Amino acid sequence: MTSDADTTTPDVAPDGTRGPEPRKGWRRITTVVAIAGPGLVAANAGNDAAGIATYASAGSQFIYGTLFFMVLVTIALVMVQEMAVRLGAYTGKGLGALIREQFSLRLTALAVFCLLLANTGLVVSEFAGIGAAFELLGVPKWAVIPPAALLLWALVLFGSYRWAERIFLIMSLAFFAYPVAMVLGHPDWGQVGSHLAIPHIEGSQAFILLAVALIGTTVSPYMQFYAAAGVVDRGAKPEDYKLIRADAVLGAVFACLISLTIIIATAAAIGGTGPLQSAAQAAQALEPVAGQGAELLFAFGLIGASALAGAVVPLSASYAVGEAAGVERSVSRRFRDAPLFLGLFTAQIILGAAVALTPVNVIQLLIGTQVLQGLISPVVLVYLLVLTNRRSVLGAAANGPRYRIAATVVVLAVAAMSTILLVQTILSWIGWA
Repeated sequence: MTSDADTTTPDVAPDGTRGPEPRKGWRRITTVVAIAGPGLVAANAGNDAAGIATYASAGSQFIYGTLFFMVLVTIALVMVQEMAVRLGAYTGKGLGALIREQFSLRLTALAVFCLLLANTGLVVSEFAGIGAAFELLGVPKWAVIPPAALLLWALVLFGSYRWAERIFLIMSLAFFAYPVAMVLGHPDWGQVGSHLAIPHIEGSQAFILLAVALIGTTVSPYMQFYAAAGVVDRGAKPEDYKLIRADAVLGAVFACLISLTIIIATAAAIGGTGPLQSAAQAAQALEPVAGQGAELLFAFGLIGASALAGAVVPLSASYAVGEAAGVERSVSRRFRDAPLFLGLFTAQIILGAAVALTPVNVIQLLIGTQVLQGLISPVVLVYLLVLTNRRSVLGAAANGPRYRIAATVVVLAVAAMSTILLVQTILSWIGWA
């Protein structure tokens, strides 16, 4: 016999009428909030200091010429992020752990090396972005970067990273000003539409260089490691996959829409002036909406975006190495419980902040790191594609025939762009281009 406390039927009033049905909608919303996060955070971390610099430079240098290319990159990001979170949800393992299990020791070392190489430059760029943002406010970078590094490190090790993650996302909302600036900047909508729909590819080294940088900042290798590991760290299961997929796809589309508005807004404001030279120049695109406060608004968004990525990027490398080594890795662990995971995170923070304090050209550094990301992306994507194709790993959730073909085309296209850039660079070194 079941007691009244155990029954799941609606309450019955004294007059015999039934009470209100349980509100399943609220339960569903609660579930969405609990699961959503890794995909959205990973994708939007791409709109960091280096991402903003790259997108803004695309608008200032080629006006609307990269828009169609960005549409293709958006499709690629959606597919890649979906595959990453699917691996995490159905296997309960991160990308690093799966690579260790499914590939040889040498190939595992290659994957980890590529990620660490790319991430090291990226962590430097995040702290350089924080420094550049405060310099717009008249504060020297040497007075900001060390305490910023200490704060990020303490939040992950001793505080609540999840709480900090949401604070940084809220600060990054300042970049919502770009869609407004895009409209108020009165771009040539006919040109925008045609460049979105009609392919426009140039063979110049400058265009290929920027195209690879756009791939690198949008489909960054660390995003796949972080997205899969984040799903696992939150304890998601196969039955949660629909929500996880929605988080990954919507996060990718949202991030790329913001990217497109940055390109268009910058093109309308300073298009055709050539590559960016400073963060202040990038902020000019926000003048239609912020006027003299453009630099302040840009600085606020840049601080939030750089701080978010400044935590996400080193965490992705720590996840990957911890998974590959088969040791404890979680932001909820203490240092003594996960020394490799948190030690590597600490080392990346220290190195990134130290190099960012040196006298470097911030814009060139930011775009350069994205080019490096673009060159390394094909390597990581091959691992991701092979793993999601294997039924021995995902069973019935493995890529179907059509998805497999589409994903292969994406990987080959990214690899082709990277190869072209490498060939052009080598030819220019020997004076043949």
